[in-house]
Amino acid sequence: MAGRILIADNVPTNRIILKVKLSSAFYDVTQARTGQEALKIARETRPNLIILDGDLGDMTGYDACAALKADPVTAHIPIAIITPAQKPEAKIAALKAGADEFLSKPLDELTLTARVRALMRASATSEELRRRNETAHALGFSEAASHYASPGKIALIGSTSEEAMSWRAGLKGMVHDEITIERADHLLESIYYGKVADLYVISAQAGGSSEGLRLISDLRARETTRSAGIVVVHGPQDRREALMALDLGANDLITRGADPEEMALRLRTQMRRKKEADLLKLTLDEGLRLATRDKLTGLFNRHYAMPHLEKLARDARENHQHFAVMLLDIDKFKSVNDTYGHATGDAVLIDVANRLNDSLRGMDLLARFGGEEFLVCMPMTTLMEARAVAERLRTAICARPSAIAADGTPVTVSASIGLAMGGTESHDIDTLLEIADRALYAAKAEGRNQVTLGSHAA
Repeated sequence: MAGRILIADNVPTNRIILKVKLSSAFYDVTQARTGQEALKIARETRPNLIILDGDLGDMTGYDACAALKADPVTAHIPIAIITPAQKPEAKIAALKAGADEFLSKPLDELTLTARVRALMRASATSEELRRRNETAHALGFSEAASHYASPGKIALIGSTSEEAMSWRAGLKGMVHDEITIERADHLLESIYYGKVADLYVISAQAGGSSEGLRLISDLRARETTRSAGIVVVHGPQDRREALMALDLGANDLITRGADPEEMALRLRTQMRRKKEADLLKLTLDEGLRLATRDKLTGLFNRHYAMPHLEKLARDARENHQHFAVMLLDIDKFKSVNDTYGHATGDAVLIDVANRLNDSLRGMDLLARFGGEEFLVCMPMTTLMEARAVAERLRTAICARPSAIAADGTPVTVSASIGLAMGGTESHDIDTLLEIADRALYAAKAEGRNQVTLGSHAA
């Protein structure tokens, strides 16, 4: 399944229709008839997304949302509230209650699935942050701070300078972050020279009919802006482009002419998510990094990886999701040390670690497992996706030299990868690692520089 969704509505027909739409996209859907039932199920199952109707019979969707956000067990779960059409006050009420999104009736299937995909991405980041904090706690370290005191930075890119200035005027007094106005044709230059924002508000027509979409792709392709929040402002005529923007990596959409309070509330939500994404990179304090990081490559070490894997496997079983485990070993690494010396060998290890890190998602676990062996774990991943990533990792390693020896010789290495899949079956972590290890041994025996699937991984 692509993820678990809880829907709550006191009208059976509404629940059935919504379940059919979401199940057709291969989401695992659970239903609740009342607000209290939704609170109970959410606490017990911790879904990836919760969709609440505005009227749940025993309480409003807004009250249920506020209760879910106040509970530490469910506070991290994205929530969407279904609101009546043409009622701006209902949309504002949903956002004030803590909802991450509202969906207006009647529900359009394309809009629904695009919004759900965007919220699922937000859920994955939040869930990984929670998982890493729990791993840190299991290792005896306190959790990282959950917020930053300093204000964030917001860049406004309108279709015209006048439009951007009108946004800034509307946000005055409601958003306390630093706000700047950028031109679409100068934005990438500003980023190149270090002027980076936490959030980018981009008009769908910024710089031209498709320039706004290109800017989203450019922002997501750059390391400095990859985790930035992106909000696209669009008109009714831009519906197709707006939905495409979500799939390109935009975090949220705002209809042109929306109430400034709605924009302010949405930007606050996106700023919170951005802070969480930053926190994901800085989850562990200096003491924890020293205890759990490999000194040479900077990757997590085995001491961190094992309890993290246990937690990930437990979550995957509870949520009926698959995850991939890979063991990767540099081929004939001993000959590199013997031929060129340990300094060159260390340079190869560092370069391979960097290439692996650049090819994986922020939610994936990458660790140096010992010597020239690396561990990769990818949550919420199918077998087809895992095999494609494994081949990409293998290709990235042997694509070009990893180091230059002292005598000037370029040193190129390859890697063998063993792959195992976990999640819905009862295999424990030791068993999965054994399956991946046998697959790695088979890849070596069959000629190296290849990916082999473990016999029980399908």
